[in-house]
Formats: sequence, structure tokens, C-alpha cells
Amino acid sequence: MLDDKSKRALRARLRRAEGQVAAIGRMIDDDSYCVDVLLQIAAAQGALSRVGEIVLDSHVRTCVRDAFDSGDEDAREAKIDELMEVFSRWSRQGAR
Repeated sequence: MLDDKSKRALRARLRRAEGQVAAIGRMIDDDSYCVDVLLQIAAAQGALSRVGEIVLDSHVRTCVRDAFDSGDEDAREAKIDELMEVFSRWSRQGAR
């Protein structure tokens, strides 16, 4: 679970990413140079990726740790399956 301080920091990061995405739209409307648009897209993707990393870190340190500490084999296996799915999706995203 995220504490209030972490939530505020993530919301700030998301607002910056929203601004970057809005800038991409304006750049496209303004027929900006393609490379500049691509660099802005990369910046927005990087910002969202960092938000995901922070949320994943929190998940592993709280939810996953709790499942492992509980001694419940089914809960532990469910968290492992869940993490494998997340890692699989992230690796496919990076390969695009």
C-alpha cells in the first residue's frame, strides 16, 4: 500500500506525464518536427514507466511480502503468478 506522501509524489509525476501527453497532441497539431515529437513521446513513456516502477516496488514490499509472511501457500503462489504476469506485460511493452 502506498502512504500519503508516496501518493502525493505519484500524483505529481502523473500530472507531469499528463502535461507531456498534452504537449504531444499540440506538437502534432502544430506539425512539429517528427524527432521532437518522438523525444516527447519517449519522455512521457519514461515518466509513466517510473510511476509503474514505484507502484511495483510498493506492491512487492507490502502485498507480496504479506503473502509470503502469511505462510499461506495459495496466497504465495497467487502473488508469484501475479508478478510473473506483470513482468511479462512490462517486457512486451519494452520490446515494442
